[in-house]
Amino acid sequence: MKTLRLAAVAALLCTVSSVSFAQWAVFDAANFAQNLLTAARELQQIDNQITQLQNEAQMLTNQGRNLRNLNFNALSQLLATLATTNQLIAQAQGLTFNVAQSQTTFNRLYPSSYGAGVSNSQMVQDAQTRWQTSVQALQTSTQMQSQAAQNLLSDQSVLSGLVTQSQGAVGALQATQATNQLLALIARQAIQSQQLKVSQDRAIALDEARAAADEAQAEQVRSRFIGTGPQYTPQPVNFYGN
Repeated sequence: MKTLRLAAVAALLCTVSSVSFAQWAVFDAANFAQNLLTAARELQQIDNQITQLQNEAQMLTNQGRNLRNLNFNALSQLLATLATTNQLIAQAQGLTFNVAQSQTTFNRLYPSSYGAGVSNSQMVQDAQTRWQTSVQALQTSTQMQSQAAQNLLSDQSVLSGLVTQSQGAVGALQATQATNQLLALIARQAIQSQQLKVSQDRAIALDEARAAADEAQAEQVRSRFIGTGPQYTPQPVNFYGN
């Protein structure tokens, strides 16, 4: 009986040992390590893909900001300010700024010389018209200067708003649009400066032309006063009969 028990125990131990050996022999450490390495690599790829997706999402967000339109437009205000000086030029009295019309009027009012057939009344009328034209040109230039000074207040408001919008721009498009409007402000001021200079130069030119025409008129008046007959010859006069 004892022998049978020992045999049974021995047989059981052999069976357990065989099973354990069989189970241990099935586990491949190299394969397991390779599987772990592969899993780690796949996990790293997933992390890389997640990072790439996050970067693409941020890029799309930035693109959205760059494409965001600037909710500020000063162009209408700039054009309205420019229209004030344009209106003064359009309403200019006297010698118009139109090239063809001004040339015709200039040739009539500012001749290089007066002929003998021109009446005295016509010369007087021309002199009065030239004087009025010079006064009106100076008046237009003065109005332009006054309007330019008033426009500076409007320009300061536009400049302040554009600088604020530029500094607060969230994207490239908003910054570009703010910069373009700043350039438009500079262009409007440059145009106004040119308009002012044109009106001032016009007033100076008309006054110089008036002086030249008055000299031509004075020459004709002097010629008529002297006349074409024999000139006066002075003679000694004896008031006391001596």
